[in-house]
Amino acid sequence: MTDFDVVTGAFSYSGAAIARELQAAGRRVRTLTGHPDRAPAAGGIEVRPLDFTDPAALAESLRGAGTLYNTYWVRFAHGDVDHPVAVTRSRVLFQAAVTAGVRKIVHVSITNPSADSPYPYFRGKAAVEQALRDLGVSHAVLRPAILFGGDGVLINNIAWLLRRLPLFAVGGSGDYRIRPVHVDDLARLAVRAGNSAATEVIDAVGPERPTFLALVQTIKAAVGSRSQVIRVPGALIPAAGRLLGLALRDTLLTTEEYRAMADGLADTEGPATGETALSRWIADHKDTLGRVYANELTRHFR
Repeated sequence: MTDFDVVTGAFSYSGAAIARELQAAGRRVRTLTGHPDRAPAAGGIEVRPLDFTDPAALAESLRGAGTLYNTYWVRFAHGDVDHPVAVTRSRVLFQAAVTAGVRKIVHVSITNPSADSPYPYFRGKAAVEQALRDLGVSHAVLRPAILFGGDGVLINNIAWLLRRLPLFAVGGSGDYRIRPVHVDDLARLAVRAGNSAATEVIDAVGPERPTFLALVQTIKAAVGSRSQVIRVPGALIPAAGRLLGLALRDTLLTTEEYRAMADGLADTEGPATGETALSRWIADHKDTLGRVYANELTRHFR
C-alpha cells in the first residue's frame, strides 16, 4: 500500500480541507500547486509544481501515490485561461495520473453538469467528468453546489455586503434553492471515496435547501444588519455585480453564476451527504462573518 496521496491546490480552499482530512487520517500528503509560496513553514506537505506544460514532470510527481484528489478548476475566465483551457489541463493531469500508476482519482465537480448546458462552467465540468470516465481508471466524482465554512467566499461576502450597504438586491423572486455543503464535510466525503474501491458519483450536499432569499434573510438576522433586502428584476443583478466588482477590484458575481443559480443548478433533491447545517453554522459564526471581505482575484491571481 502506498503511503502518500496527492492533492491539487492543498493551500487553497477545498484542497486545504482535503489535505487536513488526509493528514488527520495519518496519510502523507503531496500537493501539486501553482502557488508554492503559500506553503506553511510547518505544514508537513510536500510541494511540487502544477505545470500542465510538462506532463512527464506531472507523472513523476504522481508516481507512487495512492489517490489523486483533484480540485483544479477556474471559477471564471481570467487572462488566457478559460473553461475550455481548464478542461484541456484536466485531461493532461488525469493522463499523467494514469501514466504514473495512481490507484484512484477523486475529482471535485459541480452539481448538475451537462454537456448541453448553456453555461460554459457546467459544460466544462461535464467534459472533465467524461474525460475521467474515458480513462477507465477507478474514480469518484463529488458534486458540490455551494461550499461554506473556513475562509469560504460566498456566504462571507453576502454578510460583508449586508453589514455595509443600505440595500441588498435579490434577483427575481429569490425562490431558487441552493444546497450548500460545509467544506469539511466535502473533505470527509472525498477521503472516504478515496479509500473505497467503488467508482461512484456523489452529490456532495448538506441537509438544508434554503431559497436564496431565505439565505440572505438568515444572514441578515444573524449579523444584525439594517440593510433592506429588496427584489429586483434578475436582468439587473449581473450589472450590479459588475459595478460592485469594479469598486472592490474583484469579480463578485458573474452573469453565468447568477443565471445558473436562478435556473436551479445549485440545488438537488437527493439525500444529504454532508452533516453540517448552514443555518447553525451561520449562527455560530455571526460575530466574525463578513467582518473582512474575501477577494477572489487577490486569492488566486495577485
